[in-house]
Amino acid sequence: MYPKDFRYTKDHEWIKVEGNTGIVGITDYAQKQLGDIVYVELPEIDDEFSKGDEVATVESVKAASPIFIPVSGKIVEINEELEDSPELVNQDPHGKGWIFKVELSDESELEELLTAEAYEELIKAEGE
Repeated sequence: MYPKDFRYTKDHEWIKVEGNTGIVGITDYAQKQLGDIVYVELPEIDDEFSKGDEVATVESVKAASPIFIPVSGKIVEINEELEDSPELVNQDPHGKGWIFKVELSDESELEELLTAEAYEELIKAEGE
């Protein structure tokens, strides 16, 4: 269910790396826990963050949830479609529902993230 070529955080974000850029979103598990997404507050392009910084917010009918950047780097693109269609996060969390792209400043941080298998074990432990 979870793409094998992605890496995951314990906070339920995913990152897919293409070259020196990481595409970031929230996992299917996270969007199911949140319910219907009604708003996504996106970061600013060119802003730089350290791993673990809060960079965006996803608001649903149930709650608002911060999005933490899984690796350090500079925001190079945001998914502007989410401004008019935040439901894309629910409909396709690992595809069209991506949130932002980050230019990696330290690729070694990827090694600290979870594999798909490890992430699936994590969410099983959380009760799914």
